[in-house]
Amino acid sequence: MDIKHITSPIKNDVLRGLSVGDMVSLSGRIVTGRDQIHKYLATGGEPPIDLSGLVIYHCGPVVIKEKGQWKITAAGPTTSMREEPYQAQIISKLRPGAIMGKGGMGDKTRKAMSECGCVYLHAVGGAAQYLAECIVKVEGVYLEEFGQPESMWVLTVKDLPALVTMDSHGNSLHDHILSDSSKRLEELFSQRFNVKK
Repeated sequence: MDIKHITSPIKNDVLRGLSVGDMVSLSGRIVTGRDQIHKYLATGGEPPIDLSGLVIYHCGPVVIKEKGQWKITAAGPTTSMREEPYQAQIISKLRPGAIMGKGGMGDKTRKAMSECGCVYLHAVGGAAQYLAECIVKVEGVYLEEFGQPESMWVLTVKDLPALVTMDSHGNSLHDHILSDSSKRLEELFSQRFNVKK
């Protein structure tokens, strides 16, 4: 399978050219944001930097200071559905290029992605140290009053791997898998217990 190399901030024509199932290698500038950041932005808080075209990564990184410099030692994805109450509003208002995390998101977010030209990138869970190695620089940290994992970290990444599981055309791999799994479970249940439809 071909890997698409994309750079954040992501241009609209690149976003619209991505489809569910595309493997991507992400480089450029991204920001982290979890519950506190999403609540802050969705309730009128202003972002400390322009988020247009950037990737918002659902991640609470583990960060240490070495020789006066911040270093990310673990950067695994957070379950994205936690941000579903806020995500559509943030996409509509601030126009990020992509949302990255694990597990996908719901219908409100999918609709906003389709309307605004945004995609969902699924990062590999359980690979926090490997993903941290893709971070080549900590540019800065904002909204530190929320605590270290909940702050907005501005990062430069290189060749961070991800899979497009929701695209800007309204497609969701998560919904497809859920539908197929439900049908298969129903078939197995019917066979096991001789349930007739």
